[in-house]
Parts: sequence; C-alpha cells; structure tokens
Amino acid sequence: MLVDSHCHLDRVDLSPYGGDFSRMIDAARAAGVEHMLCVSIDLEHYPEMLALVEPYSEISVSVGVHPGENERRDPQIDELVQLATHPKNVAIGETGLDYFRAAGDLEWQRERFRTHVRAARIADKPLIIHTREARDDTLKILEEEGAEAVGGVMHCFTETWEMAEAAIAMDFCISFSGIVTFKNAETLRDVARRVPLDRLLIETDSPYLTPVPHRGKSNEPRYVQHVAETLAYLHGRPVETIIEQSRENYYRLFGKPDA
Repeated sequence: MLVDSHCHLDRVDLSPYGGDFSRMIDAARAAGVEHMLCVSIDLEHYPEMLALVEPYSEISVSVGVHPGENERRDPQIDELVQLATHPKNVAIGETGLDYFRAAGDLEWQRERFRTHVRAARIADKPLIIHTREARDDTLKILEEEGAEAVGGVMHCFTETWEMAEAAIAMDFCISFSGIVTFKNAETLRDVARRVPLDRLLIETDSPYLTPVPHRGKSNEPRYVQHVAETLAYLHGRPVETIIEQSRENYYRLFGKPDA
C-alpha cells in the first residue's frame, strides 16, 4: 500500500469531486493509498486544515510555517511545541530556507528555521525540510541546531547528491515528488538512483508538481503511484519494492497511527 509522505490536502482542487473532500479521499484509497501526511505551511489556516482532516484516520498532520510565507508574526517555539501535541501531529514543518523567491536580508528566514528546529527537538518530532537555492545555509543550521537528534525528511528533493548525502548522515530521509517523472529531470534522476532504498520517501506535494502522465491537472494523492513507478525504474527494482520500502521508511520516521 502507498503512503503519500507530503501533501496539502486543504489546497487540492475538489471540482472533479463536486467539492466533496471525502470523495477525493475515496479516490486515493481506491488507488491504493494507505496513508497521507497533510503538511502545514502557515498557522493562520492551520485550525481549518486540522478540522478538515481530523475525521480521517489515514491522514496525519504537521505544524509549521513555510519559509516563503509572510506571516504577520513568526511562530514561537512554545507555540509550535504545544500545537505538536495534537494526536494527529507527527512532525514540525514544513520549514527551511528558500532563497529563490526572496531577496535582501534573509536573516528572518534563518531565525524562523532555527525556531522550528528547536521546537522539533523539544517536541521530539521529526522535521520536514523545504530548501531551495540555500543548500549550504540549510545544512549549516541543521548541524548547528542539532537536528540529527530528531531527523526528518528533505521533501521534494531537487538538490545535489552531496546535499542528499550530508542530510542522510544527519538521519534524514530524501523524498521525491512528481518532478522526478519530468522528461527534463535527468540530473535529479541521477541523484535519485544513488539514494539508498532505506532512506527513500515518495510524495505528491499536492496540489502542486503533478507527475507525468497527469501534468496539467491539479495534483492529488492518488497520483503518488507514478512517483513510485519512476523510482522503481531508476533503481531497477519492482515497483512493489519501492512502495513497500517507502511505506516502511515513512512509518519508521513518523510512526504508525492507531487504527
């Protein structure tokens, strides 16, 4: 059974399902998706996100503020720790650094990132890391703040093998999204081939980054199978091997929810 390790279910286009969230979840189940991690990007909409997914045992959540989000206020460590006590919460994030869409003095991003890592260590929850064009600073902060104590995942990975290797050394998994299915993603595919199977996760990042052959549509968890198929091809393994190993890796990192 498939696990979608990173999605934003509160942002998925429900028009194909007549606006009915439960029908979208039914479609994921029918496609063999056993579990989904609905990832927070801000605190303003967090209560609504949590209320939407709370009735579904196959959905867990994280809490955090994306580095690209312009919150009216930055989260506090104790606030993140408290929110992480909810029974559905399994992680802190997504957090990290994104220098691609930001300019000027970005010390505020780095301080926000440090806040999340410190909260994760107190809460004893793994981290979900977003990094874009900030490779050195991301690794530096993770090391300085002792992120190895909780580990986590480099989500939607698009960086170099050297960064993946450094993250793995700090007890992080590497997660691949629909980008790895794109025809122009050969450099990323080369990295994916080198990631050990016991450090591999798969995700959709729904509703973004829809994999081939569904590009042009809004992404959703039922399409995570295509990411698994591409990784199976790259590793020369049966797709069932990738599905089961990524599932095992997910539950090892985030824990298996009660039925």
